[in-house]
Amino acid sequence: MRLITKNEMIKEAFLDELKREKIKFSVKERLGYEAFVGYMIEGTLEEIGNTINSIQSDEKEVIHQGFLGFKEQINHALEHLKDGEDINRLLQEGYWMGDVLDQLFRNDVIVVEENKAKLKEDIDIKKLRFQFRFPYQLAKDLESIEKIAKQFAFVDLLPEYEIEIKELEIEKINRALHIAAKYFEEDMVMGVYFALISRGIVANELLNAVASDKVPKDELLKAFLKAMPMEIPTEKGKMIINVTHAKALEEIFRMLEKEGRIDIKGGKIRRLR
Repeated sequence: MRLITKNEMIKEAFLDELKREKIKFSVKERLGYEAFVGYMIEGTLEEIGNTINSIQSDEKEVIHQGFLGFKEQINHALEHLKDGEDINRLLQEGYWMGDVLDQLFRNDVIVVEENKAKLKEDIDIKKLRFQFRFPYQLAKDLESIEKIAKQFAFVDLLPEYEIEIKELEIEKINRALHIAAKYFEEDMVMGVYFALISRGIVANELLNAVASDKVPKDELLKAFLKAMPMEIPTEKGKMIINVTHAKALEEIFRMLEKEGRIDIKGGKIRRLR
């Protein structure tokens, strides 16, 4: 139920919006990494293209498509750099932009002034040398690939930010994940969304079970675990929520108690609001 990013600018923008909407969250920072393990072909763009065309195995076409994408990334970066562009703004376009900029820097074709990068004049792109890299999963015929490409591994150690939404109310969860959709990949957002919604539904069911009377906590936990999984009908289908461990319910109890919605004393639970 956590959103993870290594981009500090994305983290700050996302948290600013959550604060404006008064959505509770927590952030943990730890050492993370970006890693690429695969193969590399070096040379001018023409030389790299010719090398790929010499591949005799079945992976030739998919590697060639990757190379066409790499050339598009280079051309896209060059368009920005003709008149100059803020480096941080460029890096927001994606992790790939950092690699392209690094390769252009190593070709000594970029000048930087006050964090603004600009392409030097009269640069012939055809003479520049690049490293085209593709993941090892594409190399089905290792003997064929290793004749024309070198093994390559790149690891970038950098901070990683783990953001957890600390809300149980469905309305606030919906607002939080609507914001998240602007900053994170769809598959990550969808997974976190349904996890948070599930936690909110279980929290509401626990509150309904407690009502105003004191309920033995252990009995309530056992009853809920026995009743799992929960099947929730929706407009488009159904949603199944499962809880297999009491610790998961304990965590929801702690959140409800922290919000002042229940009181836990002497092994019994009482609903406050």
